Amino acid sequence: HLRVFEALREKHINRARVEASEKPLTIHLDDGQTVRGKAGVTTPLSVAQTLVSKVNGELWELGQPLQADCELKLLGFDTVEGRQTAWRTGMCVLGGVLEGVFGAEVCREGVSELGLYCDHLLENRNIGCHFMQMYLSPVTLSNQTESSGLMRLLGVAFPGGKEKEEWEREQEEARRRDHRRIGNDQELFFFNDVSPGSCFFLPKGAHIYNTLTDFIKSEYRRRGFTEVVTPTLYSTALWERSGHWEHYSENMFTVTSEGSQTYALKPMNCPAHCLMFEQRVRSWRELPIRWADFGALHRNELSGALGGLTRVRRFCQDDAHIFCTPEQLEQEIVACLDFVRCVYEVFGFSFHCLLSTRPTPCLGEPEQWDNAEQQLERSLQHFGERWELNPGDGAFYGPKIDIQIKDAIGRQHQCATIQLDFQLPIRFDLQYVGKDGHLHRPVMIHRAVLGSLERMFAILAENFGGKWPLWLSPAQVMVIPVVGSSESYAKQVSPKATHQVYFARFPHLPDVITPLTNLRHTLQIQS
Repeated sequence: HLRVFEALREKHINRARVEASEKPLTIHLDDGQTVRGKAGVTTPLSVAQTLVSKVNGELWELGQPLQADCELKLLGFDTVEGRQTAWRTGMCVLGGVLEGVFGAEVCREGVSELGLYCDHLLENRNIGCHFMQMYLSPVTLSNQTESSGLMRLLGVAFPGGKEKEEWEREQEEARRRDHRRIGNDQELFFFNDVSPGSCFFLPKGAHIYNTLTDFIKSEYRRRGFTEVVTPTLYSTALWERSGHWEHYSENMFTVTSEGSQTYALKPMNCPAHCLMFEQRVRSWRELPIRWADFGALHRNELSGALGGLTRVRRFCQDDAHIFCTPEQLEQEIVACLDFVRCVYEVFGFSFHCLLSTRPTPCLGEPEQWDNAEQQLERSLQHFGERWELNPGDGAFYGPKIDIQIKDAIGRQHQCATIQLDFQLPIRFDLQYVGKDGHLHRPVMIHRAVLGSLERMFAILAENFGGKWPLWLSPAQVMVIPVVGSSESYAKQVSPKATHQVYFARFPHLPDVITPLTNLRHTLQIQS
């Protein structure tokens, strides 16, 4: 197979070289430099040593000659694309070794945020110490509860020793900042098998959780959002109408009541908000309508996929839906992006945006998609922050803008999203009376800034390393009586601090003196 691929690749490159005829071309690098080259001859690898490249925003093989003037971006191991390129190469090598040397049957290969993996069946053989393997675990296939006999080998690969050492430092720092350790040490939250994938927030954790919610609610009041409260349980008729039952039912929790009527716990809020919009005739004067909802959501994640607060079954989102006219769309997108920037600046996150365009297959007319993508692009240009094109990665019902943040140790997280939806307004036949007196279809925007509050809690815990900023801290004030005679005064002061909206703690005297230093260290209180 490899020989066939190499032959086809060589044939393709030779044909492209003939067509290009070695004409001069200009290459613009992302650092502002300009390089001269020859069409059909110059490759990204001949410009600079790197792992992978992007030509005019699209990934480009290093050995493939350039064909015309272009913008060339060189991606090293410090980028997501560069790291995944190295790991995909390692994945192919590992798969070949497992099959050719150890006689394994490789079922599936891939890369993740953690590294590369190979799912394989290996009978009565052992892999020696020559590979740096991270984990070896059993694999459960889709829709099966019992082990398939497959094993997943998860490892890593590097272009050199320097990158390996840097990666090891990153992993050690990530372990030190693990939100599960911080949550346990600071008594913020815990999990219990009686409710798998559902978090129990203790008082200090609930303080952080509620403070995040209150922060977003305060921004809602400034930005024209109004809160709504919707049910948790719905008849499957709603999910069939919205289309979620066909595509998402296996990820929903269901219950059956009298008469064999099936209900499902909501995994998202959008169908309920559509029901609210259609309750009466709407006028163009009411638009835009911005509804926010903090209702509990439930998704039936596989038990093996659960992990701390980053993957749970019960969670809340700072979820909102905007119903507007087509003329208002661009302005609303810019306002959503400004909302994201305002919130992320408070946390100190740097971020960049990805414009995810039409996938295949998709729903809707091509003209409708083109117009929506152009409006999103104009909004991003007006916004002024760094953004990239992400071709073909939009939702099947509309294009979207995904916002990726970078935490204190350089990891990327996708939390905020702004999605256009062409389909739900059609499925629910949503209409408003326009200026002309006729009925028109509104545009629907799905929008989240923090995303899952549970996941953002984990990201913030690891970003700050447990050293919470004062406004979020579960130990904003600690009143400590160092001698017995001051205990009564301390009891008077502590409630006053609480009344001033501080989260005050009052440890009793016998518990204080000896472990005071350890207590302050555990709660990450700054002197």
